[in-house]
Amino acid sequence: MDQFLQHAANGLILGGTYALLGIGLTLIFGIMRVVNFTHGELYTFGAYMVFCFATVLEVDFYVSLAAAVILGVVLGALVELILLRPLRGADIDTTMLVMIGAWIALQNGEQLLWGGVAKSVSHPFPAEPLVIGPVSVAELRLFVILVALALLVGVYLLIHKTKLGKAMRATFQDRETASLMGVNIDAIHTATFALGSGLAAAAGALLGPVFVVNPTMGDLVALKAFAIVILGGLGNIVGATLGGFILGLVEEFGACYVSSGYRDAMGFLLIIVVLFFKPTGLFARKERVG
Repeated sequence: MDQFLQHAANGLILGGTYALLGIGLTLIFGIMRVVNFTHGELYTFGAYMVFCFATVLEVDFYVSLAAAVILGVVLGALVELILLRPLRGADIDTTMLVMIGAWIALQNGEQLLWGGVAKSVSHPFPAEPLVIGPVSVAELRLFVILVALALLVGVYLLIHKTKLGKAMRATFQDRETASLMGVNIDAIHTATFALGSGLAAAAGALLGPVFVVNPTMGDLVALKAFAIVILGGLGNIVGATLGGFILGLVEEFGACYVSSGYRDAMGFLLIIVVLFFKPTGLFARKERVG
């Protein structure tokens, strides 16, 4: 039982950051109908920004985290304005090719700038874990899950309690009608992509200090983000959140009770099983983001 609780805690901590990735991707696809292949690179960007500020420039760790998220939002807005806005109305094949090109360009730019050697991120937390009953949790990992939960609550409130969130949900349901009602669709698309990018950067900024940072760290993460979106149901914020936690738990228990070598495969096996029985995902909802 002690081992079970320990792995459950580890899975929940990982699942919180997965949920951030899933929410960002489901917002972008649900509202903009864009398959965002740069999502993993925005995750990597957030990790490298924390490394740059906290380790290279020796800026306060918490300020570095905030800066990484803000810069992720800015980068996402630039990608939407420069690459996606001119393609508004283009066929999906063209948009996908452009986003794949952006993914490759960002990854190679990171490798050129930072090199291919993995980097570790400085942080102020002690190495000794906190012992809570039978569970031992590093203070850094506890900080990660608390910040992730705060961001998840913040995004939910933004989507459901603000005018911007109402405009985003209206655009998801019927963009033509939303436009006739005075919603600036271009601004909503930019805000949506920037928000999704900021969440991906936040996930990278939080997990960068836990693991190590390298230029290809976002490749597998991007696949997992797509898996979370499929698992939770397209356009469903709550579904993406639950999907992230489910994936984190499945990976952790799979590594514990099956084999650590199959950690990543367990999550994708789950997706295959879910799609076989419920092709729309576990928590699919029609015509809404929420």
